[in-house]
Amino acid sequence: MAEYGDIRTGRHCVFVLHAHLVFVTKFRHRVFTGAHLERMEEIMRGVCGDFETGLREFNGESNHVHLPVNFPPKIALSKLVNSLKGVSSRRMRQEFPELARHYYRANKLWSGSYFAGSVGGAPLSVLRQYIEQQNLPS
Repeated sequence: MAEYGDIRTGRHCVFVLHAHLVFVTKFRHRVFTGAHLERMEEIMRGVCGDFETGLREFNGESNHVHLPVNFPPKIALSKLVNSLKGVSSRRMRQEFPELARHYYRANKLWSGSYFAGSVGGAPLSVLRQYIEQQNLPS
């Protein structure tokens, strides 16, 4: 079960929605250094703030990044992803011109695909058992 601090409320709902996002660089080029990842975290936190989304953690390697996010139900995850990838690609290529040399043809930092997985809460087997044990009204 989620921590009580993770439970958020909206006008007509109470929610705890977490997703694990993974973005991979175009052609899986190994282009990121520690300085790149530090700046990218700042950019990603800013975009998440604009979407009223919490970036719980940020880390990555030379060719991909991991972002566990807490988001409200009014946000379409695909729109959040598009904004995160678009804004970070544009700003990183502006601030670090050396990144652009890896992408002279595509002019894009990120691959067109991404991974999004739901995380947190009870495992599916526990949820299924809970639902099966509900008492039917007589």
